[in-house]
Amino acid sequence: MKSKMYRRFRTLLIANRGEIACRVIRTARAMGLRTVAVYSEADADAMHVAMADSAVLLGPARARDSYLNIEAVLDAAKKTGAEAIHPGYGFLSENAEFAEACAKAGIVFVGPTAEMMTAMGSKSGSKKLMEKAGVPLVPGYHGDAQDEATLGGAAETVGFPVLVKASAGGGGRGMRVVRSREELGAAIVSAKREAKAAFGDDHMLIERYVDNPRHIEVQIIGDSHGNLLSLFERECTLQRRHQKVIEEAPSPTLNAKQRETVCEAARKAAGAVNYVGAGTIEFVSDGKDVFFIEMNTRLQVEHPVTELISGIDLVEWQLRVAFGEKLPLTQDQVKLNGHAIEARVYAENPQKNFMPSVGRIKTWRTPPEVDGLRIDAGYRSGDAVSPYYDAMLAKVIAWAPTRDVAIDKLNRGLEETDVRGIVTNIPFLSALVTHPKVRSNHIDTGFIERELKSLTETTPPAGDLELCAAVAAILAEEQKAAQAEASSPWQTFGWQPVGRRQRVFSFRQGQGDEQKVTLHYGQGTPTLTVGKHEMAMTFSPVVGGFDMTLDGVKSRVASVIEGHELYLRTRNGRFDLHWVDPFGGETEEQIGEDKIVAPLPGTVVALLAQEGAKLEKGAAILTLEVMKMEQTLRAPYAGVLKKLKCKVGDIVGEGVELAEVEKAS
Repeated sequence: MKSKMYRRFRTLLIANRGEIACRVIRTARAMGLRTVAVYSEADADAMHVAMADSAVLLGPARARDSYLNIEAVLDAAKKTGAEAIHPGYGFLSENAEFAEACAKAGIVFVGPTAEMMTAMGSKSGSKKLMEKAGVPLVPGYHGDAQDEATLGGAAETVGFPVLVKASAGGGGRGMRVVRSREELGAAIVSAKREAKAAFGDDHMLIERYVDNPRHIEVQIIGDSHGNLLSLFERECTLQRRHQKVIEEAPSPTLNAKQRETVCEAARKAAGAVNYVGAGTIEFVSDGKDVFFIEMNTRLQVEHPVTELISGIDLVEWQLRVAFGEKLPLTQDQVKLNGHAIEARVYAENPQKNFMPSVGRIKTWRTPPEVDGLRIDAGYRSGDAVSPYYDAMLAKVIAWAPTRDVAIDKLNRGLEETDVRGIVTNIPFLSALVTHPKVRSNHIDTGFIERELKSLTETTPPAGDLELCAAVAAILAEEQKAAQAEASSPWQTFGWQPVGRRQRVFSFRQGQGDEQKVTLHYGQGTPTLTVGKHEMAMTFSPVVGGFDMTLDGVKSRVASVIEGHELYLRTRNGRFDLHWVDPFGGETEEQIGEDKIVAPLPGTVVALLAQEGAKLEKGAAILTLEVMKMEQTLRAPYAGVLKKLKCKVGDIVGEGVELAEVEKAS
């Protein structure tokens, strides 16, 4: 195996975007390094670009034309004098060709060598290596032959259900659970296409699908002096479509003896290639046995939970290893302290099958990072969320001495995070971490799918508190505007020289009926009437909202007003209300559910039905690639596919009609 270049450097280029680019920049700057960001045309105003000391445009929005363009990244390093490149995760982080290109260009790659990546970064290759080393594997096929007959035969031998999985990459992309021979062909085609788009490699492997599995992974890091440490394990069992949602460390499933066993197996696995750098050894457990499934030769999204229980900055250690230094601690000196848990905040709509959400973030509010709360974000107010990249916006992480307290802190952090302008999964995450079975650790990787209905229940009806808060929010905005105009007290709602007046507000929640609130003001304390209930009300503005006292009970309310749309967060949850125009100027366009339209900007990657075909309700018509994930559009009712209005390769905008279905008579 070739020796790798290690040397102290002063300028670091981060070949990534979003929260991981921002996170690497923070540590690098704290170490006194100069930082260089790279970006696509879609990310010109992104947070990581603003944070770095220098920034270089790579190319157009599509990742293959920018973040995956090896030549452009290396050229950016040369232009800015960057002596080293940190790849983050995703994109080029596990690309052996990129690591080799850095070495040839005389640039330090912050990660393992190309040879180590090839040996362990390939799921198929690593399985062969682990087989030789005696590490237990999930039964399956990891050979070179990729024809459908070979893969199908392997699946028959293993026995259904099986997992069809991309050998390259991760994040659940290019992965399908197949429960019968009839489903296999379509699953292979779809998984190959998704893997090729995401990683540039459509090599597949077949594994026995472990029912009711748990996902356990071990953080390891090695230096160039032969030292290799394990930094405890993480539990990443709460997943959806093989994409991790909640991660925690240490695993609440393992006892001390099991922990040492799995960590020893991880060190053995990494030691098989004399691994240098940060990496993760991943295992699946059926409740009795633990099987090696793969190694990720990079930093993981969930690395902060390991940092919080170990007190180690993994990015700092990565950079020190790249300098050629020895690891600062020995295995015996690494101590486990408390419990940490992390939730991934995505721009997606859980109530619409987790459809990605794009647009501009109008409001971004997070609580202070104190008392064990940490927030790793890659976006701010005003930033645009585009359809070209992964939909993750941030991670909310909490540490506490015990798991129960860590869960409570995480939920509080989620509850106090407000993002507007796009739809996020924050309410879903809050419902998930507070679920009784999650708290009691009675979960497996299929838990979210089974509990999806309860986890995505709609917001409860707005009560008196929310309706009164809506009025207070409007009045607070009007007072702010009046003060800005230095207007007279006559324009302030609570002041009148004599008598009392009233003002009626109407609100609608979703498609529900209008609800009226009457404000009585003038002399004395203002009151609000909802139905037959009259309540005394006062309020005072605070950052992000106001404190409202209603019949002697004080409440903190977060609020955002965008025209006639009101967002409120009260002790009862999050609420969206529409303030009905008192002058009757409402205009609402309804889009019929029978239209086959692009829900978001994307690329047509497959046509699954032909014009003239008879369709059952729910039949697949075409597949779009949106935010690197595939979305299949289906027939809204039984009928005939009258016309296809797109072809494979078309890049379509949101709301564009793609197909016409004639309803069966």
